[in-house]
Amino acid sequence: MRLREVRAAGGVPWRSGPSGVEICLVYRPRYGDWTLPKGKLERHEPPIAAAAREVREETGLTCVPQVRLPTIRYLTGEPDVEKVVDFWSMRVRFDAGREPDDEIAEVRWVPLSDAPGALSYKHDRGVVAAFAKLPRITAEVWLIRHARAGTQHAWHGPDRLRPLDTVGHEQVARLTGALSAVPPDRLVSATPLRCRETLASLAELLGLPVKVDGAFDEDAPDGLAGAEAALRTLAAEGGSTAVCSQGKVIPPLLRRLRPAQAGSAEEFQTPKGTGWLLAWAGDSVLGADRLEA
Repeated sequence: MRLREVRAAGGVPWRSGPSGVEICLVYRPRYGDWTLPKGKLERHEPPIAAAAREVREETGLTCVPQVRLPTIRYLTGEPDVEKVVDFWSMRVRFDAGREPDDEIAEVRWVPLSDAPGALSYKHDRGVVAAFAKLPRITAEVWLIRHARAGTQHAWHGPDRLRPLDTVGHEQVARLTGALSAVPPDRLVSATPLRCRETLASLAELLGLPVKVDGAFDEDAPDGLAGAEAALRTLAAEGGSTAVCSQGKVIPPLLRRLRPAQAGSAEEFQTPKGTGWLLAWAGDSVLGADRLEA
């Protein structure tokens, strides 16, 4: 029997409480269960953006995804349907609150140690167990490759001024939609115009300036060592940062930061208009997760 797969995404929203870490659970009256906030992906929606959106809709929390947690699979009440749910740990940025309704009757914060006993499903308890083993995440960095800007031989001006083309602007629209669901605190760009243009719409939407840092240029004087140092400095400041760089910088930089993950030369290849979420625990990169915009 061939199962029809339904994709969904969610998170483990967390905050620091009086006695330690607390996580957020939701009660669904339709099913009579306590579970982690989650929901189905919209058409063409990246799972990581869907996770943040669904958590916000079900809890009122605006969160920043951090580390990918175990993906769960289970059969639904519909015939021949298997639901596949991707999860991330999520740092809470803002709590707008949520009024109870027929979908979510209660949103409850519970101490991490109490969560297994409160959750209705074994698969949710497994996700929380994986979260409990994580070190404290201290920063999140989105490392983005600029959107498409035509070809160098077709542009007659200085290469640093080569602008985005029509496809590039379409990629920016998708990227902006994805990153606005997981809003960063800071925006940093390499020098070329195409990098700055890739972040321009997001900057306008979030009301943030774009800081230009030549350390992320392909021809930066200090090369990859300078890019790595600049990235580590941003991570040390904490919070969430989006950095737009170039195709000859990102894969080798990721291999320096995550050598154990670089199993092949293609492992960190990054198409234009896409990128990575790097979760930092102190000075170590705990996870590198693709953002497919």
